[in-house]
Amino acid sequence: MNIKRNYKYLLSDLTELKGVGLKTTNLLKRKKINNIFDLLWQLPKSYTDRSLSSKIIDLKVGDIQTVNIIPKKYSFPRIRNLPNRVLCSDETGNIDCVFFNSYEGYIKKILPLGKEITVSGKISFFKNKYQLTNPKYVSENSSLIKQKHNTYSLTEGISEKAYNKIINQILDKLPVLDEWHPNHVLKNFDYIKWNDAIKELHKPENIGNYKKNFYLRLVFDEIFSTFLVNSEIRKNIKKLKKKNKIFSENNQNMIIKNLDFSLTKDQKKSLKEINNDLSSSTKMFRLLQGDVGSGKTIVALLAALNTIYSGFQVSLMAPTEILAKQHFNLAKNIFPRNINLEFISGKSNYKTKKNILEKLSNHKIDIIFGTHAIFQKKVTYKKLGLIIIDEQHKFGVNQRKKLSDKGGKNCDVLLMTATPIPRTLTMTLYGDMDISIIQEKPKSRKPIKTFSKLESNINDVIKFIKKEIYLGNQVFWVCPLIEESKKLDHSSVTTKFEYLKRLFPNQVLLLHGKTDQEEKEIILKQFQKNQFKILVSTTIIEVGIDFPNANVIIIENANKFGLSQLHQLRGRVGRGDKSSTCILMFKSNLSENAKKRINILKESNDGFKISEEDMKIRGFGDILGFKQSGIKNFKLADPIQNHDLFILAENEIKRIEQSNQDISKFKALVKLYDRADVINDIV
Repeated sequence: MNIKRNYKYLLSDLTELKGVGLKTTNLLKRKKINNIFDLLWQLPKSYTDRSLSSKIIDLKVGDIQTVNIIPKKYSFPRIRNLPNRVLCSDETGNIDCVFFNSYEGYIKKILPLGKEITVSGKISFFKNKYQLTNPKYVSENSSLIKQKHNTYSLTEGISEKAYNKIINQILDKLPVLDEWHPNHVLKNFDYIKWNDAIKELHKPENIGNYKKNFYLRLVFDEIFSTFLVNSEIRKNIKKLKKKNKIFSENNQNMIIKNLDFSLTKDQKKSLKEINNDLSSSTKMFRLLQGDVGSGKTIVALLAALNTIYSGFQVSLMAPTEILAKQHFNLAKNIFPRNINLEFISGKSNYKTKKNILEKLSNHKIDIIFGTHAIFQKKVTYKKLGLIIIDEQHKFGVNQRKKLSDKGGKNCDVLLMTATPIPRTLTMTLYGDMDISIIQEKPKSRKPIKTFSKLESNINDVIKFIKKEIYLGNQVFWVCPLIEESKKLDHSSVTTKFEYLKRLFPNQVLLLHGKTDQEEKEIILKQFQKNQFKILVSTTIIEVGIDFPNANVIIIENANKFGLSQLHQLRGRVGRGDKSSTCILMFKSNLSENAKKRINILKESNDGFKISEEDMKIRGFGDILGFKQSGIKNFKLADPIQNHDLFILAENEIKRIEQSNQDISKFKALVKLYDRADVINDIV
């Protein structure tokens, strides 16, 4: 077979491999190994050294050892359940090879009498004689056995020997691919080729060598391929010519003038970037990223207003009805009366919904607010010019591209997230978008004082919140579980609600994920109107809801949350003009990492700094406090360990973009790293 430049071999089905049938294929697919290329990233965790052979007299019981022997005599008993034995020897002594459940024909084939055979396995001692039981490594060709054999995290049903045989078969047939990187990149990795790097990756002596040139080369390929795809999506979106939105900034400036606060420098800068996109002839595909309470919503609404004044409609989607309603109410308060706003809810009756959708399709509505329902097929817009999506951080590259396409060629897209993430992750997750960042907090927002408290000192916390309630303030009390668990030693909202209800009669509300949607709306409205003083809740209060009168948050079992999630929860308070407090409660048996997390939160209110520290402690796969969709799509690369390679890849992409380089040479790279479904037109 000609394997030159044959990258398609690596994308072949597993059944293309010799000795791999349907059963083995299904076992591998359970581990998400769907093709030959996937197998290359199942790295050895250790190895067994079978390279040195010993004489029988020198064998050590309990060790895995290799020995050259000559089979002398077969013993195949006719009594069921007795093992078959082959007496073997060398010049120093005798050893029995013992087989359970093996046929005579098979034994005679692998251990022919009088021939020198190499055998390797764990040595035991029985009735004054060495023995090897069911040896898997048996061959007349000693070179096949006398080597270091990798040990993998195996799928049940596949032996180490079989797995090694499969991997070695792939490495033997590994295609020699044309180099896709230029020399100025390759010099960082001592000019090692992809093919050679893969072979080095699987050598037993290289297990755990994460700083070697072969490993770093492959890490870079992963990062670079991701950035390349993102770059192409950005480029393709910018190729889409749209009708530029013509507007005067006088209308937005009138609203800014009437606000009871001043915009920060970051807000002004972000608004300018968005306005430039709106008024350009290329489609906007932008992420507005900001810390909790940094004022992203007002920037998005001002951009919406400019879009409306340019003759287009706007759609603003939020993950929950209460958050969508919050944005709707803010817009109603600040927008001029001639702007037609509507809010569509799951609770809206059929007649109301039908009326809203009809007005929307006739351009009698300028801006509509709602959840994902406003993007259903039956919802049509007369002239949609801007889609704003709040807190949709679970959207992956594919979904974002589909969303951009849905709006039509004249529709710009603005995504917002209040989850500050480290730069290396931003480059990975949102590299297909332009990014505006708001780090600065409004001057009116006071830093939230953060304290930690042992659960055994809960009486001190109760005294503190009694004082706060007396002063007219409100309190969030967050627990990780809905109900008590025998398996998990965590606090539950139901238990805490009953406890607090006894101490604060008629002042406590309960909210959790199982609360009916209609009841949830009532509870949140009651709390918002200050009819109750304490809201006991799970983490469902984490996303963007404003309760200006709530200035205390107590988070139980704080050590069970990630730093970024704790920071998001803490951001539910401090939205008014009062000083705010966050109390992190924990049990006495804290791990070192948990202590570190709590101390970082006590020392900083900067979400970006906190997210960097969170990633260092928790790893990038769980940076948001839950496994984010698509975030951990790397096999080798790590944004912490390989930060320099992320920067190198970013710079190389910029060079390619600026020089308008033909990227067809990256065909194999893109196809291998399974991104061709996103940009089929890369080649």
